[in-house]
Amino acid sequence: MSLGSGLRVRKDVAGHHPEEEKVYLLSPAAEHDGRSYKNKMSRRKACASACCFRLVLIVISLSCFALISASFIHTSWSVQLPRCVDTPDRGYQCQSQLSHSWGQYSPFFSVPSELSTAIPPRCNVTFAQILSRHGARDPTATKTRSYYSTVQKLQTNVGQFRGKYAFLNTFNYTLGADQLTLFGEKQMINSGVAFYNRYKGLAKQGTPFIRASGEGRVIESARNFSQGFNQARKADRTSDANYPYPILVIPEGEGFNNTLDHGLCTEFEEGTPYSSIGSNAQQTFLATFLPTVIKRLNRDIPSANLTAVDTVNLFDLCPFTTVASALGLVSPFCYLFSLDEWEHYNYYQSLGKYYGYGPGNPLGPTQGVGYVNELIARLSGKAVKDHTTVNHTLDGSHVTFPLGEALYVDVSHDNDMTSIFSALGLYNSTRPLSNTSIESTETAAGYSAAWTVPFAGRAYFEKMECAGEKEELVRIIVNNRVMPMPTCGADGLGRCTLEKFIQSLSFAAEGGRWNLCFAK
Repeated sequence: MSLGSGLRVRKDVAGHHPEEEKVYLLSPAAEHDGRSYKNKMSRRKACASACCFRLVLIVISLSCFALISASFIHTSWSVQLPRCVDTPDRGYQCQSQLSHSWGQYSPFFSVPSELSTAIPPRCNVTFAQILSRHGARDPTATKTRSYYSTVQKLQTNVGQFRGKYAFLNTFNYTLGADQLTLFGEKQMINSGVAFYNRYKGLAKQGTPFIRASGEGRVIESARNFSQGFNQARKADRTSDANYPYPILVIPEGEGFNNTLDHGLCTEFEEGTPYSSIGSNAQQTFLATFLPTVIKRLNRDIPSANLTAVDTVNLFDLCPFTTVASALGLVSPFCYLFSLDEWEHYNYYQSLGKYYGYGPGNPLGPTQGVGYVNELIARLSGKAVKDHTTVNHTLDGSHVTFPLGEALYVDVSHDNDMTSIFSALGLYNSTRPLSNTSIESTETAAGYSAAWTVPFAGRAYFEKMECAGEKEELVRIIVNNRVMPMPTCGADGLGRCTLEKFIQSLSFAAEGGRWNLCFAK
């Protein structure tokens, strides 16, 4: 195995430029030629389908499914032969107890909602905005090297793998770095389809205004989203001469104001204790369950000599090798651990988000303040007021920050979305998460990384007019869960009046704790 041949490191399309004034606005022509892009996708999908067909033949001939069913699991839960599907509305449905427990590495799935997501009777949605995470990707460059090292170590130290580990005898590490996978591309196409289908009435009023943070996978996700949106529109027998849609790309780089990518608050990025609160909470929790897992693995695989890092890597390889499959076929790495261990892993990842970028970090919510102030501007139709991360060169122009549009699309990262949700106060009902014992998602008032920021995770911000109501109403839906929003006195359908909703965002309007960002 050669690591060099396996790595596909994508350069940042927008580049890194500290000047606030420099804008990267992708015209339709610069984005991609619609026909060539479609042909590219067709070729890749055809190739993927052919590969998958050959893989199925091999799997059948080797009776690999029988091996999985008989010996991959060391506890009482059994493996079915699932029909894995990923749909626009319900997302990834494949052994849900397992695949919905991968933290932020879970593919998007429809989260249970106490309230109906349907547009209420006698209501008309007048504004809709989606904040989306990019689709499923390869590991980051640093992580993919670490994963490769763990696999190489195992295959070097162990002569012959048996039972549920037997697949490692022939496993070849081929994951790249940072790129969107074919599965991730399809996720974002599905997301565009779902957005159109839900808000097709608004789509008749104009083209969605789309922004993307400047990382390659984020830009490509925005393109895939727009492709899905347009496909759904064509299926609805309507056309849009503006497709392919322009995408405003906001560069990611030191000193560049970008509400879709954190990086300006130096105390948060580098200071003590803010920059290490999340990882410290994770390490404390790992000590409560990981040693037992390490002991079992080293007992099962003599001479493996797995460490804590190796063991977490093996957990991570489950979701990453799953989304590396164009069809999202569950990876054999997933069956190396019990459901109970996956619940602990899921909570471990949730701790990283909660204390790293969310309510558990004193400066976490502040990183999302700029975006929330942009949301206020769009909902109210008034100019942005912000002194944190807003790029006033962009937001001061009606071309790069138009007001009065019916549909808006923003594509970002999981960490930034976590901060934005926190700045909105969506999880104020969640008590500080314990770092010594596991808490269920229900006990945590709906907070978990898998429920909030999975691959291709989405949040809808809706404004509506309803018969009998004097004021416009606002509600937020995160991964198909209507958020209760007690901070603004939401009604039984999860809606607040626009005035009370904006009043509830005083934390953002006042700049959060931005004054602490440059304390030194």
